[in-house]
Amino acid sequence: VQLVESGGGLVQPGGSLRLSCAASGFAFSRYAMAWARQFPGEGLEWLSGIYGDGTTYYADSVKGRFTISRDNAKNTVYLQMNSLKPEDTAVYYCGTGHGITTIRRLDVYDYWGQGTQVTVSS
Repeated sequence: VQLVESGGGLVQPGGSLRLSCAASGFAFSRYAMAWARQFPGEGLEWLSGIYGDGTTYYADSVKGRFTISRDNAKNTVYLQMNSLKPEDTAVYYCGTGHGITTIRRLDVYDYWGQGTQVTVSS
């Protein structure tokens, strides 16, 4: 399993970014995928998840601002982030796992990518 995030960078408050996660090594369309982030010195915070059928879930902290989507033909999951705030500054990771049914729980994820830095600052 390989997960490679991209699309991070520096953006001004109120701006937008779209993160991508290219997946390989497993039957992507059958697996739930998620995005999480990590602040310096802290653990992962689950943000959003999407099942293979496209059903989506969001943490309250990002609901209405972030949108998760997937392209099963491209083995890629996306996170569209709008109305970004300085407190969104973190390293963002995508993850997946075997047989996920409780998509909001971090302990169900077996694999995470290397992360991509998002910095929101003027």
